Amino acid sequence: MSEMRKVGIVGSGVMGSGIAEACARAGLDVIVAVSTEASLAPARRRVTEWLDRGLRRATITEAERDAALARVSFVTDLAELGDRQIVFEAVPESESIKLDVLGALDKILDDPDAILASNTSSIPIIRLARATSRPAQVIGVHFFNPVPALPLVELIGSLLTADETYARAESFVAGTLGKQVIRSQDRAGFVVNALLIPFLLSAVRMVESGFARADVVDRGMVLGCSHPMGPLKLADLIGLDTVASIAEALYEEFKEPLYTPPPLLLRMVEGGLLGKKTGRGFYEYA
Repeated sequence: MSEMRKVGIVGSGVMGSGIAEACARAGLDVIVAVSTEASLAPARRRVTEWLDRGLRRATITEAERDAALARVSFVTDLAELGDRQIVFEAVPESESIKLDVLGALDKILDDPDAILASNTSSIPIIRLARATSRPAQVIGVHFFNPVPALPLVELIGSLLTADETYARAESFVAGTLGKQVIRSQDRAGFVVNALLIPFLLSAVRMVESGFARADVVDRGMVLGCSHPMGPLKLADLIGLDTVASIAEALYEEFKEPLYTPPPLLLRMVEGGLLGKKTGRGFYEYA
């Protein structure tokens, strides 16, 4: 099986643009598919911003930044991804949206061995695989935000994922992108979020009950437990809508009360207070 050099990415938000940056810096040919013409310029801007951060931190040179950006193209037609060897879907954490995207990609990809990789943070992979005629080539490849900085990737196969798909995906993520890989069973939330989300929800409940302010909770965990970031600031960074979606997926799977999204979290999401990406969550951002 040939080395995977042609990469497709569907979605250009924080995760999609971060994956695109990582692939471009690894010397790969990258096509990013977005939903509308209006999304093309913001998509390019986000990838450029990731690369400019590397330039400011002296992890890449200006020539390397320019070369990486030249490897990334942006399209609105999924059919442009037909020749890709691996495609990452990085669309919003909605099962119906992901099913639609994977189903469409399944019909578009020319290579019968092309891998369909989902960056889902909570949805069981076997549910996503059912949207395709190639469930053996569907695998979860869960990056963490910010993609360029965080070394971890969770690799999740379903009961139908082929051993060869596991091996090729791990070789790509670890060998080509230089990430650290852990494997998880196909359970909602996988390893990291199954542990992290109850912690974040407990912090939300502490604020909701009036027991402590958000800044007090965060200072306690940073200064008392050596966490690099408090749970509520982390929830703002992840996106409160994403936290709520993951919590709902975990509760649907396990029916454990600790996974239930608190009413305060749900009201904030309904009000558009999603955290850093909208300028206001548990904290306000410039």
